[in-house]
Amino acid sequence: MTMIKSLSRSGLLRTGAVALALGLPLASAQAQAPAATPAAPAAAPVAPETVVAKVNGSAITAGDLAIAAEDPALSLPGVDDAQKKALLVDYMIDLKVGAQAADAAKIADAPDFQRKLAYFKDKLLLDEYLEREAKKAATPEAAKALYDQTVKAMKPEEEVHARHILVENEDEAKKIAARIKGGEDFAKVAAEVSKDPGSKTEGGDLGWFSKERMVAPFAEAAFKLNAGQVSDPVKTQFGWHVIKVEEKRVKPVPTFPEMKEQVDQYITRKAQQDLILKLRESAKIERTAAAPAAPPAPKAP
Repeated sequence: MTMIKSLSRSGLLRTGAVALALGLPLASAQAQAPAATPAAPAAAPVAPETVVAKVNGSAITAGDLAIAAEDPALSLPGVDDAQKKALLVDYMIDLKVGAQAADAAKIADAPDFQRKLAYFKDKLLLDEYLEREAKKAATPEAAKALYDQTVKAMKPEEEVHARHILVENEDEAKKIAARIKGGEDFAKVAAEVSKDPGSKTEGGDLGWFSKERMVAPFAEAAFKLNAGQVSDPVKTQFGWHVIKVEEKRVKPVPTFPEMKEQVDQYITRKAQQDLILKLRESAKIERTAAAPAAPPAPKAP
């Protein structure tokens, strides 16, 4: 329990390729693998048009492998680059073999398939378009400007670094408070008697926190104390607490490097949302009687 409100081409590679093709875990395939050989020096870049395999005369290129490697469904954590490339080659062979068989079976002529094909084409086009356009917005200069603007608007926020001991009843809490105020080490007593498994082994240490991260009675008591002071028993829905404030400070402002990834993500998402709203405004959109009612238009951030 914490006081935070959220509370606390070999047979092997072929097997792996089939696992990838079917969306199966690779554990069984990797279990059959011989001991990995030491990693070879990084090979020189291969041109995208370089043919790595052919299936019934149809080429699979290095560029095809690169696209497959970007597929989240083909993520291979813990697999070295050489084995991953071999697995991807076999996967692409299996994919090509299967696609050729499906083509021979006239799967592509079915209306349902044509609708799926149109949908995924539109989706890929949109994803690629949004990614390219967002890159124009998410510049280093834009990120730094947004960071500076955000930091400037931030209000100073007080934090405390505190420890606590949690017990079930007030009498026990009073006895513990007397022991601490009588000179016993808070961390030692917390490790001995606290009922909070999340902080007990750390001597009751809760680290730094702001007021809104704690339940109200606990926060009010903790923020009234000065550094080094110990509270009288405090009741919350979790039980009875004895609190010691170690330090107090104004919360440090996060640095730009610490926030850059988050800032870039915000700029990217906003640019994409703004672009979609702009495209909607300039498009002629007609809903027929067969369409469900349109949802409320999203508000611009």
